[in-house]
Amino acid sequence: MPPSDSNVVHAFRIADAKTSVRHVFIRDLTLTCFIGVHKHERKQSQRVRINLDLAVQEGIAAIGDRLEHVVCYEDVAEGIRALVADGHVNLVETLAERIADMCLSDERVTVARVRIEKLDVFEDATSAGVEIERSRIS
Repeated sequence: MPPSDSNVVHAFRIADAKTSVRHVFIRDLTLTCFIGVHKHERKQSQRVRINLDLAVQEGIAAIGDRLEHVVCYEDVAEGIRALVADGHVNLVETLAERIADMCLSDERVTVARVRIEKLDVFEDATSAGVEIERSRIS
């Protein structure tokens, strides 16, 4: 019997020439943070892996090879690092929402998809976590 396709993570199609949407992403950003509802999670930091996909509306003007004309993934990564360093968070869902909100604060970003995985939760699983998608488009 072939393996179930329901457990396969597929690449997201975000970039779209017809609607002038650029796909900005960060893959496998691994950080340590204080996250979780259990007593031991308040005392011990743990590893999380963050994946981020942003749909960015391209402007009508050319980018002109200038950093200020694009959503800079380095700035986004630094923002994520700052959020993680800001203190204990109970839920991965809360951290994901904060990251999505930060990304959507740039009006060029129309959709933010955030996946957060706790890497050391279960001995018999690679990770556990959550993925959310937030949009400024209703």
